[in-house]
Amino acid sequence: MGALFSRTAFGLGFAAALAASSASAEEYVFLAAPQTDLNRMFRVETTTGEVGVCQYAVKEGAVGVTLCLQPGEGAGAQEPGLYGLAASNHAQEGGVYRVERRTGRMSACYVLGEQVVCTPQAR
Repeated sequence: MGALFSRTAFGLGFAAALAASSASAEEYVFLAAPQTDLNRMFRVETTTGEVGVCQYAVKEGAVGVTLCLQPGEGAGAQEPGLYGLAASNHAQEGGVYRVERRTGRMSACYVLGEQVVCTPQAR
């Protein structure tokens, strides 16, 4: 009985650890900037609200390169929530909105220099 109990306890502990690690795994949502002549893709981590952006660039002698910019002011992790991205229908808009689905708060996010930045959240 002792060996069976040990295997069962180990199995339950392993399953709990696996569930905890998958629950804390990052999950992202992606959205292209609405500007029609821009190849920029935004991403947001759905729990923390951290925003990033990547875009394609031509590189001489190669097929190109994917440039990803780090979060700057306001684009880093926020209070835990349920975050997503939304775009306006403005054809010249290079940014997107980070939306918090539970509270309705949102902020405008865009590229400034070599970082992605977001305005303070408002509702």
